[in-house]
Amino acid sequence: MAEQEQVFETVALAGEVLLASGAEISRVTDTMERIARAYGCPELDTFIVSNGVLLSSGGNGRRYQAKVRHVPLGGGRLDRIDAVNQLSREIGLGLHTPAEAYARLKEIQTAPPRPRWQQILASGVGSAAFCYLFGGTLWDAAAAFLCGLALYVYFLLLVRGRLSKIAMNISGGAVVTVLSLFLVHLGIGANLEMVTAGAVVPLLPGVAFTNGIRDIADGDYISGSVRLLDAILVVACLALGVGAVMAAYSRWIGG
Repeated sequence: MAEQEQVFETVALAGEVLLASGAEISRVTDTMERIARAYGCPELDTFIVSNGVLLSSGGNGRRYQAKVRHVPLGGGRLDRIDAVNQLSREIGLGLHTPAEAYARLKEIQTAPPRPRWQQILASGVGSAAFCYLFGGTLWDAAAAFLCGLALYVYFLLLVRGRLSKIAMNISGGAVVTVLSLFLVHLGIGANLEMVTAGAVVPLLPGVAFTNGIRDIADGDYISGSVRLLDAILVVACLALGVGAVMAAYSRWIGG
């Protein structure tokens, strides 16, 4: 009985880690079912939504079990998704006991993100690259690079989770726009639109938007709609922050 409970907890934790890391619903369901079958629990039933994992098992002489776990919507952690997928393959090959798999999942769940300097540098490089792809010059890309660096410095060192998601995205869009205006006026970059567009790219929820479409295509309409709504809300907040600064700047120039 103890081993069955361990299997149940392991499957639940795998689903929780995947869902919290931004995996699509079909991937979460498939991985949980693979682990359950590998440990001899094919009768386990799962119900996954965008912010919750529900599963139950029992019957055929086994004690009934049920578990519900709330999983808040979060950002994408592709490293965790890849690690859980690799672990599920190893479980399928019989390389881990349920206790070992559970301990490994705990390690994956608590794995720290990339160092802050790497996140800040990646934001700057991504902003510069997209600015250039959008048609900006090399000077525009340089300005977007500086804006991208400053954006993640603002998020990781100044905000540090103290603002709500809505306030964070509105303020992030405003900060990027103010910096873009400042750099363009200094002569670092000439196309304000290109600099601003490239600098806000690190904030765009591309993974969430894509997974929302995939969930809807797979028939998970509730989860897909929630993720699409969340992505649209982020984009709207960014547009509000950028638009507010642009409107204020236009009025100031006009005056």
